[in-house]
Amino acid sequence: MKNNVVVIENLVKRYKELIALDHFSLEIKEGEVFGLLGPNGSGKTTTINCLLSLLTYDKGNIEIFGKKMSPTNYEVKKNIGVITQNVAVFDELTVYENIDYFCGLYVTDKNLRKQYVKEAIEFVGLENYTKFYPKKLSGGLLRRLNIACGIAHKPKLIILDEPTVAVDPQSRNKILEGIQELNKQGATIIYTSHYMEEVEQICTRIAIMDKGKQIAIGTKQDLQKLIKNTETITIEIIGLSKENIDEISKISHIYDCKYENNRLILKYSGGKHNLTRILNYLQENELTFGRVFTELPTLNDVFLEITGKTLRD
Repeated sequence: MKNNVVVIENLVKRYKELIALDHFSLEIKEGEVFGLLGPNGSGKTTTINCLLSLLTYDKGNIEIFGKKMSPTNYEVKKNIGVITQNVAVFDELTVYENIDYFCGLYVTDKNLRKQYVKEAIEFVGLENYTKFYPKKLSGGLLRRLNIACGIAHKPKLIILDEPTVAVDPQSRNKILEGIQELNKQGATIIYTSHYMEEVEQICTRIAIMDKGKQIAIGTKQDLQKLIKNTETITIEIIGLSKENIDEISKISHIYDCKYENNRLILKYSGGKHNLTRILNYLQENELTFGRVFTELPTLNDVFLEITGKTLRD
């Protein structure tokens, strides 16, 4: 059984009358890529800041690598890498100098640091930009530099807060591949993002927060089971009668049937062979149809149903 890397117990954080974290608890195991989701104001950033001892909290306990976290626990801190949403590098230093500086905060051996910096540069694909200053880099390259600065010292726990905001698709794919590679190399990852498809792609387990509380946790498949919708079938079809629509709405496992703009949209809760059943009905009634789409619920569907909000609130 894998050990817990992060344990948060009963965390409470107040800002006067506002309760930012309301008895929030969480466990993250070694080797996970853990997604932390929530609408704006849900408590994600506060949780991360408390985790890093950048904020004091009113009640609760935080342990990382089995040790109580505190502002002066440098033994734990040196094994954590943080990549923030806002790029945090020095404009006066080159790419190489930036990575060397941040690595040097944790690695004092010059030869080892030189090796680590070289490996970080290669890892994010900045070999051709080592003498560039940050202002000369594109948004995607700047994000890669930000990641290199956060991971050069080879931390065991890496926290990434919106690392792909405002980058081109090529850089985004490079960053996501890099995160998965870091995980394969043994790092435990905490990942926050507004891009649901990213979370679905790379996270092994996901927690959804709202109003300072954990309201759902599990794998993508676990979370999908929490909502009513299990499948949506859309069929392009012209001239459906009201009688047809009434009959279709009574087919097993359909809980929502809409017909608009020559598109039949059916939402199902459970059931097998749903597509076969509706196509059989259309053929038996000699109804001509065009394209057919079937979709399983996405993480975004789960998020909307559980919180009633979008991530971009």
